[in-house]
Amino acid sequence: MAILDNRDNQFIEDNDSRISVGLDFPISIHPNNRRGYFATTDTTIDSVKNDIRLLLMTQKGERLMQPLLGMDIRRFLFEQITDDTAIEIENDIVDTFETWLPFVQLQDINVDLGDQDRNKIKINVTFNLRNVPTELQSVGVVLE
Repeated sequence: MAILDNRDNQFIEDNDSRISVGLDFPISIHPNNRRGYFATTDTTIDSVKNDIRLLLMTQKGERLMQPLLGMDIRRFLFEQITDDTAIEIENDIVDTFETWLPFVQLQDINVDLGDQDRNKIKINVTFNLRNVPTELQSVGVVLE
C-alpha cells in the first residue's frame, strides 16, 4: 500500500544516497547493480527533468490507457512554418504541463524553428519546482 507523503518539503530531501527517485532514461542496465538492475536517478530534479523530456517527446495517443498523455508537437514538423507556429507550440506546452506536471512552474519556453529544411524543432524549457522557487533548471529536446 502506498504511503501519502504529507511533508511540506517532500521535493527537497534528496540526501539519502541509498534511495533512488526514479528510472533514468534512456533505460539502461545499472553498471554495478548495487541498487537494482536498471540505472536510476538520485535526485528529484533529475527525475523531473526526465519527466519533462518524456512528456515533450510523447505523442498524444501513443501511451496505452492514457490517450491524452503527451503533446501534438510532431504535427508541426512537416507543416508550413508561420509566425504563429512557435506560439501554438508554447501554448500546447503550457496546457500540457498544467495537466500532467502541475508541480512544475514554467519560467521560459524557447522554441527554435530555424532549421526548417531538416524538419527539426528545438525546445528549451526553463522551470523550477513550485516548492523550490529559487532553483531554476533547464531541459532541452530536439524533435525530428
